Amino acid sequence: MADESSNMSGFAWFLAGLGVGALAGILYAPKAGRETREDLANSAREGTEYLRNRSKQVADQVGTIVDKGKEQVGEYMDRGREVVDRGRAQWEEFVERGKSLVGEQGSRVTAAVDAGRQAYRSTSSGIGSSGTASGTSTPGSGVFGSGNPAPSTGGSDT
Repeated sequence: MADESSNMSGFAWFLAGLGVGALAGILYAPKAGRETREDLANSAREGTEYLRNRSKQVADQVGTIVDKGKEQVGEYMDRGREVVDRGRAQWEEFVERGKSLVGEQGSRVTAAVDAGRQAYRSTSSGIGSSGTASGTSTPGSGVFGSGNPAPSTGGSDT
């Protein structure tokens, strides 16, 4: 961008110099009017040709810059697609891992529940005809006698 502005500035100074030179040439020319007009026409043609050539160069430079920009954008788009594809693949891998972990934990929980049921069934089948399992006490058969409440300490309940 800095080269373009310095080129434009240089071109403007060229045109200014061309104009000043043409004016000085007209004022101090020892030539006849016809020759002076021919010189001015030639200078104008040369200036036009210079402008035409310079505009073609600038157009070519702009075209080159645009092409480079398109290539870079294409490369960035390709890189972006690759990153998105890698991310998507990783995400799918994490989801599959999660599903398998949930499945494993579900089977462990199911196994634990089944083991708990089996333990409950085996414990409940060991209960005797009196309704208690061996080695356990019934309510009221503890230290304080058969079904009587514990003695009070004499304090008021207020």
